[in-house]
Amino acid sequence: MPFMNSCCNEDKTVAVPLTLTEAQVREMLKKHDVNNDGVLCWEEIKAVFNELGALFPWFRANRGLHYADANKDGVIDEDEKKDLVNYIYNLGYKVK
Repeated sequence: MPFMNSCCNEDKTVAVPLTLTEAQVREMLKKHDVNNDGVLCWEEIKAVFNELGALFPWFRANRGLHYADANKDGVIDEDEKKDLVNYIYNLGYKVK
């Protein structure tokens, strides 16, 4: 018979944070498009990673631009957002 400690009979349920969905990532990108021009600059992308709790948001913004900026113009336009969403989603950030 396993050892049972009657004084520790409390519920040990722990809430596990869920991974962000692609839709949540898209909403976050939209929220951080501060000038509502439909294009995300480095500062706006960095703000997204800052909200996500990235240890080095500037680094993640650089990597996100490198990954998603197909035409290398330094911003993420509507055609490139899907790649940025995929990049962020695949990093596995959790809902806070």
